[in-house]
Amino acid sequence: MTVLGPLLTRRRRRAMSAGAVALVVLAGCASTGGAATPAETGSSASSSAPAGTTPPSPSRESSSGTTSRPAATPSKVMVIAEENHTEDEVLGQGRAPYLSGLAGTYATFTAMNAGYPTVCPSLAAYLLMTSGDAHGVCDDAGPDAHPIGGSSIFGQLPSVGLEWRLYAESMPAACSRDDSADGRYLVRHAPAPYYLDAAGQCPSWDLPVGSPSAGALHDDIVAGRLPAYAFVTPDACDDMHGASGCPADLVAAGDQWLARWVPQVLAGPDYRAGRLVIVITWDEGSTGSNHIPTIVVAPSARRVRVTTPTTHCGLLALEEQILRLAPLGCATAAASPAAALGLVA
Repeated sequence: MTVLGPLLTRRRRRAMSAGAVALVVLAGCASTGGAATPAETGSSASSSAPAGTTPPSPSRESSSGTTSRPAATPSKVMVIAEENHTEDEVLGQGRAPYLSGLAGTYATFTAMNAGYPTVCPSLAAYLLMTSGDAHGVCDDAGPDAHPIGGSSIFGQLPSVGLEWRLYAESMPAACSRDDSADGRYLVRHAPAPYYLDAAGQCPSWDLPVGSPSAGALHDDIVAGRLPAYAFVTPDACDDMHGASGCPADLVAAGDQWLARWVPQVLAGPDYRAGRLVIVITWDEGSTGSNHIPTIVVAPSARRVRVTTPTTHCGLLALEEQILRLAPLGCATAAASPAAALGLVA
C-alpha cells in the first residue's frame, strides 16, 4: 500500500548493535480471574508480507485447535512501539523469551509488514501508525522541520471527548520537541509533537513515562485511569534501537523492559475489566526487510496466528475501530483484524 509522497533518495544509517530489535505490537483485553499465564507473570514461551493492499478478510489459525471467544467490548488501546528488528531477530533466535511467551499465549501476526519503503527511516513509520499517512517524509528530522497539518489520532480523540497520553521514557520534560542530550529520548519515536492538531493537549498529555513503581504510566495503570489511547515509547536502550551506553544485546534489553511493564498492565483495572487491548509492534525491520513482529494480548486471542498480510494501516484500522473513530488515511482501505482476534462477534 503506497502511502508516501515523493521519496528522498537518502538511505538511512542504522546506528545500532547486532542486538537492535524491531518493535512489537499488541497486548490485550480483560482478564477475568484464574491462574496467571507465564506471559502475565513475566516468564516466557514462544513473514515477510509485501507492503501492498491489505486483503479484505484477515484470517487466523489456532495452534491449539481451540476457538477464540469474544471478549468484553474493549474501549481503550495501548500501543507499545519497539524499533528496528525483523520478526526472526526478535522471535526466532531465543533472545526475547518474554515476548516469545506473549506471542505463544496470545496473538501473533505472521505476515506483518511495516508498509512503507525500507529506504525510509523511523519517522515515516510513526506518522503512518498515528495518522495513516507518512506525509511524504523520508527522514528523521524534528517537529520544526515537519509540522504535520493533517488529521491524527491525537487530534481525533479530543474532538469526540476522549483523551490520549503519550508516555515516553527518558523524555526531559513534557512534550519535548528535541532529542535528549544523551540520545536516549528521540522525538521521532514519540510523534505527538509533530502534529498541529495535538498542540493544545501536548504539554499536558505527552509525558515522561516514569518508572515501574512511580510516575505517569505506573499511576495511571494502577488507578485504572489509562486514557482511551495510550502510546508508550521506551527509550533508545529499551526499544531495541540503540544509543551510547546501551547493552550489547538490544533485543534482550527490550524484552526485559517489556517483562517489567506488561505484567503490571495486565494486572491493572483497565485490562482486568476488559476495557484495554495492548498492541506491541515495531516501527520497521531492517534495510532489507520490513517484516516485523506484532503481538496482541487479549483473552479473546489465545494461541492465535494471524496469517493475513497486514501493515501499520491495518493496525490503525483496528485501533480506530475499538475507539469508534473514523479511519484515517490508509486505514480507510485496510481491513481491521478485529474479527481474527476475537474482538468482535
